[in-house]
Amino acid sequence: MTKNKKQEWNSNLAFMMAMIGSAVGLGNIWRFPNVLYSHGGGSFMIPYIISLFLLGISFVLVEYAVGFKFKKSIARILFSIKTKLEPVAWFILLIVFLITTYYVCVVGWDLIYIVLSFTKAWGSNPDIYFANNVLHSTDSISGIFTIVPNVLISIFIIWLIAWLIIKRDLNDGIGRVSQILLPLLCLIVVGIVAFSLTLPGASEGYTQIFTPDWSALTNLDVWLAAFGQIVFSLSLGMAIAMTYASYLPEDSKLVDNALIVAFSNSGFEIFNSIGIFSILGFMAVTSGIAFDNLVTEGSGLAFVVFPQVFNIMGPAAYVIGPLFFICILFAGITSVIALLEGVCYSISEKFLIERKKTATVVCIVGFLISAIFATGIGSTILGIFDAYLNNFALLFAILLECIIFGWIYKFDDLIDTLNKNSNIKVGKTWKIVIKYILPFCILGLWIQGIYSTISTADGLSITIMAILTVVILIVPAIFTKLPAINKDYYKV
Repeated sequence: MTKNKKQEWNSNLAFMMAMIGSAVGLGNIWRFPNVLYSHGGGSFMIPYIISLFLLGISFVLVEYAVGFKFKKSIARILFSIKTKLEPVAWFILLIVFLITTYYVCVVGWDLIYIVLSFTKAWGSNPDIYFANNVLHSTDSISGIFTIVPNVLISIFIIWLIAWLIIKRDLNDGIGRVSQILLPLLCLIVVGIVAFSLTLPGASEGYTQIFTPDWSALTNLDVWLAAFGQIVFSLSLGMAIAMTYASYLPEDSKLVDNALIVAFSNSGFEIFNSIGIFSILGFMAVTSGIAFDNLVTEGSGLAFVVFPQVFNIMGPAAYVIGPLFFICILFAGITSVIALLEGVCYSISEKFLIERKKTATVVCIVGFLISAIFATGIGSTILGIFDAYLNNFALLFAILLECIIFGWIYKFDDLIDTLNKNSNIKVGKTWKIVIKYILPFCILGLWIQGIYSTISTADGLSITIMAILTVVILIVPAIFTKLPAINKDYYKV
């Protein structure tokens, strides 16, 4: 990406597939079912839908409008709004990059399980196998000096795949891959859900989605959980939508596109949950294990509970198992390349480094950081990274974006930008949401995140979080101070 070549999507379909692919990730597959079940079941859908319309779509529209209007990277956008805001952009990008480094590791674990699933190599105790044979996990700090070869190799492969995609031109790389992987992902999910509904006990599972606990609606934590799911599911505040929207042609219908992306993402995770719950219902009925003990979040669901399910599923597991883990792989790859694009774009635009070189350097640095998670204590460090970056740093970044675009920038210009070509219009209600309601909700979620992170922190967690705090303060300052090679960068 250079000064003389501004990239642009070759079709609205390419943009839509890339945006939906960026939103559909691990959070849809293994985070949403747990959040849904533990916060009221069917009644959770009420705060979820309200959060989607009132907050999720509203913030996506901000990112679309800003990216489309400026046609620049987030670093240059914030510099253009107010020169002193550039460090905020690099702060956001660094958080996104650090999240990517451990996200790649989780996708790498999944790559290992694709291979294992063909023979059910995890044996009769998938939990012990995951901890001892895959992660070689230890609580000792000395585990940092123990490399786990299979995890390191899988991490390398995922970074290599990401590099092969993002080093190419926009449409040949991200655009083409998204248009291939996303439809395949959807077809596989449809197949898995259809099969899951035929399993004995499926109704014991999927009825959980439609069985409401109305008392949950009076619980503030449920509403914060709904909003939190929307934040993480739509990748709000990660500069993805802003970056992708900057590549759109002038006649794009921004509001229409935003609604399609948001509804597609939510539709995917709700539909996928029907399959997840049906399979867990089968497990509960067949094994006699209480349903409560099966519904969990994250790696526990994917790499422990589901292998247990596949162990009792019979011959069908040799097909459903690989397909399940391939789903996670496809969702993970489309999210990884989206997370990296904003980082690469900002670096390329400021320092006039061509796309391939930028992608190469970013992926090499990313792999070196990810290698930390391929050690004996890597999974523990990964958990600390995840808690700190998501619960504290990312939410703070979103709060800053709300303040910048809602209060510092001329907000009415964004309304005009959104409404110019769109069939669906936005007005002053949207402005009220961004200026007042959204910051208040983000603040509540942020305070809750800080409390949960600090209250559960031990000595190792505090040390790593202190190091991360220093890094996310110093590195953005360095990137801000480095002089731009692109002399147009400073033109406001």
